[in-house]
Amino acid sequence: MTPTETSQFVRLRVELVLEIGDAEAITGAALQRIADDAAVRGDDMARSEREQAESAVQEDEAEALAYLVDPYDLVSEVPGVELAQASWSSERIDYDPDSPDWDLDEDDGAEQVTASTEGADGGR
Repeated sequence: MTPTETSQFVRLRVELVLEIGDAEAITGAALQRIADDAAVRGDDMARSEREQAESAVQEDEAEALAYLVDPYDLVSEVPGVELAQASWSSERIDYDPDSPDWDLDEDDGAEQVTASTEGADGGR
């Protein structure tokens, strides 16, 4: 492909494994986000929608985490890009960091660019 034929769209795949250390803090933060969203949206956020979201985040920390993580937040301050589409989910998993099944550097056949987060940002 020539530069004029190259797509302007890039699929960025991010896989995170998070350890929940304080389930109550996550659930509380998700409930606060729901309340804040309801206050901002006013009547646009139906009571049934709000109750359903509250119930989901109270029943499962993975749901609460999915409610708190927003892909837009990941790229909103990146200059020169606009989020075209995003989807995300969370699920509880059995995680063994020593297992070869959890090799995040596994090549899936697509061209990959790996960026290290060590250094200036404190290794986040």
